[in-house]
Parts: sequence; C-alpha cells; structure tokens
Amino acid sequence: MRDPDVVQAASCATPPVTDLDRAIERAVAWLLDHQYPEGYWWGELESNVTITAEHLFLTHILGIGSQELWDKIARYLLSQQREDGTWANWYGGPGDLSTTVEAYLALKMAGVDPSLPPMAKAREWILARGGVEKSRVFTKMWLALLGEWPWEATPMLPPELVLLPTWFPVNIYAFASWARGTIVPLTVLRALKPVHPIPEGARVADLFPRGRQNAAYALPRKGGGWGRFFFQLDRLLRAYERRPIRSLRRRALAVAEGWILARQEADGCWGGIQPPWVYSLIALRALGHSPSSPPVARGIAGFARYAIEEEGTFRLQSCISPVWDTGLAMMALQDAGLPADHPALVRAGSWLLGEQIFVGGDWQIACRARPGGWAFEFDNDVYPDTDDTAVVLMALHRAALPEEVGFALQRGVEWLLGMQSRGGGWGAFDRNNTKAFLRQIPFADFGELLDPPSADVTGHIVELLGRLGHHPGFRPLDRALRYLWKEQEGDGSWYGRWGVNHLYGTGAVLPALAACGWDMADRRVRKAVDFLLSRQNEDGGWGEDIASYHRPELRGRGPSTPSQTAWALLGLLATGEGEAVQRGIAYLVRTQREDGTWDEPQFTGTGFPTDFMIRYGLYRHVFPLMALGRAREAAR
Repeated sequence: MRDPDVVQAASCATPPVTDLDRAIERAVAWLLDHQYPEGYWWGELESNVTITAEHLFLTHILGIGSQELWDKIARYLLSQQREDGTWANWYGGPGDLSTTVEAYLALKMAGVDPSLPPMAKAREWILARGGVEKSRVFTKMWLALLGEWPWEATPMLPPELVLLPTWFPVNIYAFASWARGTIVPLTVLRALKPVHPIPEGARVADLFPRGRQNAAYALPRKGGGWGRFFFQLDRLLRAYERRPIRSLRRRALAVAEGWILARQEADGCWGGIQPPWVYSLIALRALGHSPSSPPVARGIAGFARYAIEEEGTFRLQSCISPVWDTGLAMMALQDAGLPADHPALVRAGSWLLGEQIFVGGDWQIACRARPGGWAFEFDNDVYPDTDDTAVVLMALHRAALPEEVGFALQRGVEWLLGMQSRGGGWGAFDRNNTKAFLRQIPFADFGELLDPPSADVTGHIVELLGRLGHHPGFRPLDRALRYLWKEQEGDGSWYGRWGVNHLYGTGAVLPALAACGWDMADRRVRKAVDFLLSRQNEDGGWGEDIASYHRPELRGRGPSTPSQTAWALLGLLATGEGEAVQRGIAYLVRTQREDGTWDEPQFTGTGFPTDFMIRYGLYRHVFPLMALGRAREAAR
C-alpha cells in the first residue's frame, strides 16, 4: 500500500520542465519583447522587388525623386539579384521576366552603368525570353507612363466603365476590392495617356530583341468564348476611343476622380496596398493635382510608414499587417498559456478594439449588414476583411477586456454573417464576387481579379463560430460546413487561397471542424488526416512548394518550414493524432533558435497564387508557438 504522505507530496510537486516547456518559454519571451508600446505586433511583409522599383518610377513621374533615394533603391535591387542575373517573385523561385525588366529599368534610371556584369546578365536573360514584348500588362503600362511603350499597345480601359450600374454584368464592383481600386485610376491613365520621359541613357531600347521598330505590339489573344468576346470588345472600344462622346468622357473622368478621392484613407493610402495607391496618385497628377495638393501630398507622406531603410538601402512594403499580426500573436500567447488578464494581452486587445470599423465601404454594394469588421492595416476603413475579423474576434474572445468587448464581438459576428456568400463560404473582402468570365479580359494577365469564397477564410470563420458556442443546427454554420465539404479535394486536403497551400487550407479547416463539434471519426476528416500524415518529411516537419498551385503532385510536398509544419500540426492536433505530432513538435523544438524564434526565408503567404507571394515576418514565430502551446495542452 502506498504511503498517503508520499502520494500527497507527489501530487503537489512541480511537473518537470521539458524541452517543449523551454521552447514555449523562449518563444513567449521573444514575442513579448517584440510587442509595440501601443499594444500591437507588426512584422515586415516582404514581397518582390517590383514594389520598390515602381516607387522609383513614381517619384520620377511626380517629380519628387532624389539621387540619394535612388541610390538606396539601386543598392537594394542589386542585393536581391540572383546569380543568373534575374529577380524572382519569391525566395528560391524562378526568374520572372516582368520583375527583372522593372528592376533593370529602375537601375538604369538610378544611373547604374548598363555595361556592368549584373546589368549585362539581366539584359541577356531578358532578351533570351523575348524582351519587354513578353512582359505583363502592368509592366507595359509603367513603360507607357515612362515613354518606353506605346499606350495604344495596352488593353482598353475606358473611364466610362465607372458609369455602368451595378446590375450590368461588367461594372467596377464586379471586380475584387484590390482590382477595382487599381482599375479605376488606370481608366483615367488609359484615357489621358500621360508620358513622363526618362533620360536617354535610361531608356530600354536594349530590351527589344528586334528593335523598337520591329516589336510585336499586338495584344495576345485569349482562348475560349469569353476570351474572343473581350478581344473583339477591345477592338470596338478602340474605335470609340478615336471619337469618344466628349460630354460622356468628361463626366466619366469627373466621376472617376471623385471615386478615387473618396477612397483615400487617413494615412494617405488607397486600400492599404501599393497598386491602387500608386496608380491613384499618378491619375490625380494627370487630372491636374500637383504634388503639393492635399490628396497627393498625403499620399506621398503615407509611404513613410511602409518604407524600410537600413544599411544604406531602401525598400517598400506592398502592404502592412499590424491587425493580422496582432490577432495571431494574441492567439499564440493564449495557446501558450498566458492568462487572459496578462498585461500584454490586455494592451493588445484594447488596441484591437480601437481598430474596429463602424463606417461603410464598398462591401455594402452586396451586403446589408451593419459595419463591424477589422482591416489588415492601420488605416483601411473602406475595405475591412472577413479573415482579419475572424482572427481578431477569436483573440478578443479569450482576453480579459472591458465590457465593451461584448459589443465588439456582437457587431463583428453580425458583420461576418452578413458577408456570407451565396454558396455558404466567405470571400475576403466582398460577398458573391464570383464572375469568373472577367478573368478573360485582356487586362487580366497578372494576379486575381476576383474575390470568391475560399476554404481557408471560411475555416477561420467556422472556427470562430464554434468557439462562440455554435454547433451544427445553426443555419449559417450548416451552410458553411456544406461549402467546406464540397471544396474538399480528392486527396482529402483543402486549397489554401491566402497561404501556401494545401497545408494552409487543411490546417485551417480541421481545427474549425473540431471547434464546432464535428465528429473527428468522420471518414472525410480521416482522409484529410491521411493527407497530412502522408506528407510529413523525414525530419518530422512539413513544407509545400509554391509550385503546388499549378502542379498537383507537389501538394503538401517541399522542404520543411516552421510555419507550414505548424499548420499541419494544428490540423492533426485538432483530430487527436499522436506519433506524427510528436515528431513534428520535435522538429520545431530542435530548429528553434536560441533567441526563441525560427529561421524561415521561404515565402509561405499568398497574395495572388504564384504571381504575387508574401513572406510574413511573424509567420515563422506565431504559428509554431500556437502549435507548441496546443500540443502541451493536449498532453495535459
């Protein structure tokens, strides 16, 4: 018989500190140390070098450039060039023609000698792949603005588009938020055709394989019925362009100008992202606004928050993500066991409460719900998004905050439910934004023009609803679950729209199913589990190549990364898996740095699949900490 005193002593003893505990402790300390005094977290959002190259173009067009700034940009661009002379759209990716063309042009404009080896390598690579003639439409529009490509050889975008009613099949609100914010100013530029010539030594005649006079300026044709239709429509619009109805054109330009001005944010940006921002500034300049005019001056000043200067270089972020980063950081710390009233969580939660948006935006064109969401950035009231809102609400729900958090939760959920699309899922910024035929317009050769529902965003919202106590039988949840099962791939996975890729989608859906009480023995759940188990690497981690967006055989396959390992673990932990989880946790513990974080040069975030990829500075930290914390809780 055991001695009662020994039993009592054992039950009161402090559990031994494990490697997992130490890893969590280091990760928590790192995250707490990197919280801003105001309460938020904010990591760099890294994309490709076109964002910085185009900033140089913008300063030239607006007449605000300086050689000092351009030298810093040149040093940054050269530091990112690869051995073969190219620039890629993500770490380890293939050289991209348009990105390389823009970087090469920016370097020439900055005064870099084109005979130097880095320039010669870039030029040879560009010419071998068809030169500027083969670059994408956006690159050609920049070249047109700088006098290096004829405006007539770019797709038609008449400003009269802004006059079309919302019931018309093609109207600006049929496009995704980021697309319409870019298209409207581009309609102004396409109509006015401004040119801001660059010095003779910076021109890119050396990038035309057969010379300018022999270049192929015709628009490439797209196949299919809609492709042919839009090609013919482009021809008709060109005929109209030669003799537009003057009164209608003046009205369209005035409406477009008012639309642009109405959507400038408090910090001077448009939509919190670079493309609509730069094109809006250039459009306003073409319409007669000087660089010192209030909207243009605010727009120029706003770039300071997005710029990073270090070691004599300058680079610009395409977007910033403090709300997203803060919501995820709070969830990671909560999963790691921080009490709900911890000062860091209270400060972060209070800051997030102040970021809730109670004004209207473009989303109201297709949604009647009252405002109540959150945006990605510091300032982007016009375009709150459902994904940020779901993550923020999950974080706030578990924090000890003032009584107003109840109101914030109620209004946030109300807005989310109103944004549910017809098929049961959620898009990011708009409701029912699904007119797939628009992808066939000649303008659409880069990125995504639509914002249809996706499994990852829907998964986060389903997880929120489950955490708030909703279960099957709640109609919005039932519709969402039907959507998720419909979207499940044949191999058991789910597509990741905003993260790479099937690891992200599957890692979002499985915790959502668990949160709403779904039976984890369901054969469809087990098929998803089998997908994750079959993709685990020998080192215990998981990784997925960006090429999986176009190559199904690469789904869930690639060198292990901390964030993608964490996504797989979050999915498996939700289903109660054992051995594979232990191996995955061992991988994260083993690869953690002494300072408490992880190395991850890979881009695991997605803007537009393969066209525009993102490296979130905090993904390598918050998701592994979530996985470690949930693993420890499961073990208890």
